[in-house]
Amino acid sequence: MTDNTAPPAPSMPDWEKRFRAPRVGLPEWAPDAPDRSLFVSNATGTYELYAWDRATGAQRQATDRPHGTTDGTLSPDGEWIWWFRDTDGDEFGVWVRQPFAGGPDEPAVPGLEPAYPAGLALGRDGTAVVGRCTDEDGSTVHVVRPGGGPVEIYRHRESAGVGDLSRDGTLVAIEHTEHGDAMHSSLRVVTLDGVTVAELDDSRGGTEELGLEVLGFAPVPGDTRLLVGHQRRGRWEPMVWDVATGAETDLALDLPGDVAAEWYPDGSALLVEHGFEARSELWRYDLAARELTRVDTPPGTVSGATARPDGTVEYQWSSAAEPPAVRSTAGGVVLEPPGFRPPGSVPVEDAWVEGPGGRIHALVQRPAGRGEGPFPTVFELHGGPTWHDTDAFAAGPAAWLDHGFAVVRVNYRGSTGYGRAWTDALKHRVGLIELEDVAAVRAWAVGSGLADPARLVLSGGSWGGYLTLLGLGTQPEAWTVGLAAVPVADYVTAYHDEMEALKSLDRTLFGGTPEEVPERFAASSPLTYVDAVRAPVHIAAGVNDPRCPIRQIENYVDRLAARGAVHEVYRYDAGHGSLVVEERIKQVGMEIDFALKHLPR
Repeated sequence: MTDNTAPPAPSMPDWEKRFRAPRVGLPEWAPDAPDRSLFVSNATGTYELYAWDRATGAQRQATDRPHGTTDGTLSPDGEWIWWFRDTDGDEFGVWVRQPFAGGPDEPAVPGLEPAYPAGLALGRDGTAVVGRCTDEDGSTVHVVRPGGGPVEIYRHRESAGVGDLSRDGTLVAIEHTEHGDAMHSSLRVVTLDGVTVAELDDSRGGTEELGLEVLGFAPVPGDTRLLVGHQRRGRWEPMVWDVATGAETDLALDLPGDVAAEWYPDGSALLVEHGFEARSELWRYDLAARELTRVDTPPGTVSGATARPDGTVEYQWSSAAEPPAVRSTAGGVVLEPPGFRPPGSVPVEDAWVEGPGGRIHALVQRPAGRGEGPFPTVFELHGGPTWHDTDAFAAGPAAWLDHGFAVVRVNYRGSTGYGRAWTDALKHRVGLIELEDVAAVRAWAVGSGLADPARLVLSGGSWGGYLTLLGLGTQPEAWTVGLAAVPVADYVTAYHDEMEALKSLDRTLFGGTPEEVPERFAASSPLTYVDAVRAPVHIAAGVNDPRCPIRQIENYVDRLAARGAVHEVYRYDAGHGSLVVEERIKQVGMEIDFALKHLPR
């Protein structure tokens, strides 16, 4: 797979080639057997896990399921592949494992009933720490020692999960939201018997919620340093917390934007990932000298990186114009996908628009060779909501560009990457705040001559699908066509049917349950405004979706149908999206055809 001579692409439109071209993810490697790696690829047409022995070059497909598999990890010694087995994409299941060299799957933690996963940490002696979440039990953490059954060491109704296990296997870091704010975790470090060793809580009693996240224990035996992400200066950045002494080492890295980090394998330095204004880059931070050194990467987005034992860094990189590749600072491509390479696409332009809550960053792409506009324009809204669009390769937007559309992606309030205040701004007026920012960018796009106001498509998946339906109802004159994939459509029903972790998030966003704050849920539910929808709307829904369940979508569709509104619904046998390439192509094709059918010429 290191051969740089790729076979020719099959005969098909470029937009389909971008989906069908084989891809590989950043390989994870076993800490004590660094030649053994695990990666995700769509080489068979479905995203699955693959084992890779770097010493011999041998690769094999480790999982093979109709709906795909992406959640897996290696044991520290590289002997076992652990992967999460759910049912038809519903995210509810159990951990199984198989030998790295191949063999039958077996239950990894016998005695634990199926649940939603909430973190996993594997020790060098065979101990496993498993986080689970169910509607009945809330969040639980279990320790499974070799030869023994699972022992529960943590339980709480609010969301929590396993952060990491110390190098010597004696301490467990848990992220929890016992204070009731699911957007801002606190940390607790416990022994394998569940005895608390240390706590770190920046929630400040509800007066100003700040979040913490586990970035990993130091990879040195007996070392009690824990790398932690914090928001104390209004953005994400790392610090080192010694859980034995309580000492906190503030790194105060002089970089704008959000900063994350992970350890170099010897614990002497940190690999720093710096994200700013929809791009990212890498740095090495020497802990003893307290010095930053730039790790050379091209302009664009680094979607994952890892430092190898020899000091080199492997990273996955792409830009809006250039397809992804797994590269190394040693030079060249680390892992070459088998098969043809996808065509490139159009670079993004940055647009900064004044909005009601401050400057809004939007990423804009214009179709090549189509003149100066105005163009039919797709406003593609990201999911999350705590996520953000970046200058990274994406086959979906590229498909619209190939069909003559401009594409605008808005990092509205609620998005990450622009500071804590921007991310936290959407509380209580959920959805409505984000759409204020979308409206401001829409006005700019029309006023600048980019977008044709008579041919505007509002589109998105997950939270973006929710905003699409809400926008069609609250801004009915603004949009010509709506395309909503796996959306929230009826927020009250969605709350009662969704997975428990999302119920916790919704209570945080709205300030209570639908019974406690009914007016907030009503104001933010697309179902409230369904009778105002004028644009033709296409909805795609996974029948096994635990995040945006099917019943609440059916409620919305029934209301559209009752008044004869123009709409199409596509239901497919999967969960919150599909890992099958042909299914994804089918859905994008349906959306493009629907838009072309209903937009004026």
